Amino acid sequence: LNRTVGAMLSNKISKRYGANGLPDNTITVNATGHAGQSFGGFSACGITFNVKGDANDYFGKGLSGARLIIRPPESATFKAEENILIGNVAFYGAIKGEAFINGMAGERFCVRNSGAITVVEGIGDHGCEYMTGGRSVILGPTGRNFAAGMSGGIAYVLDEAGDFIKNRCNPEMVDFDPLESSDIAFLRDRIEQHQKLTGSPKAARLLADWEGTLKKFVKVIPVDYKKALIILADEKKTGE
Repeated sequence: LNRTVGAMLSNKISKRYGANGLPDNTITVNATGHAGQSFGGFSACGITFNVKGDANDYFGKGLSGARLIIRPPESATFKAEENILIGNVAFYGAIKGEAFINGMAGERFCVRNSGAITVVEGIGDHGCEYMTGGRSVILGPTGRNFAAGMSGGIAYVLDEAGDFIKNRCNPEMVDFDPLESSDIAFLRDRIEQHQKLTGSPKAARLLADWEGTLKKFVKVIPVDYKKALIILADEKKTGE
């Protein structure tokens, strides 16, 4: 597949329908094979990309409302959860939309993400670096220096090895909080959607042992972002 698939289509959508784009799933694109750089880049609301294959760097760069789904082809003989399916710097500068990756991502996953919601089964170094918004669910291991410069958004990391906080996360700007009921509901919904859309065996296993799964999640939230959420919640209560 060529580079930046989806960008020109999204340009036409935004010119005709404005920033809000089209209703969800108005356009569905099914793709097979090896996606070039920036697949789904800047893609607008109303587009769903289903990919059976793998993708190069900058997958979902500047994502602007579309849904990206990627999984290995049925003929694949490897375990998706143990292999890199998309390259480095995926979802760089994404502002809106969602993604489900049945496999691992390379380095600098969700750098400068400001609004996209993503699910992936493992990532390389520097994940969620300089992230300012959105949410990321990591259903597997991370590399080192996770959350460096992270000032907004929330990440949920499945820490099966038990070494994430000590060895893999940069704690300078973030807290590690217990899951609240809203977090649990969010995770359940995302993982169910991930299993439904990609057929992920790992997602199925996690759902089958839900109580055990929840015990392994680490919620990563920037300190200042958490304070801002508390202030907003208090103001809402006062207004009511």
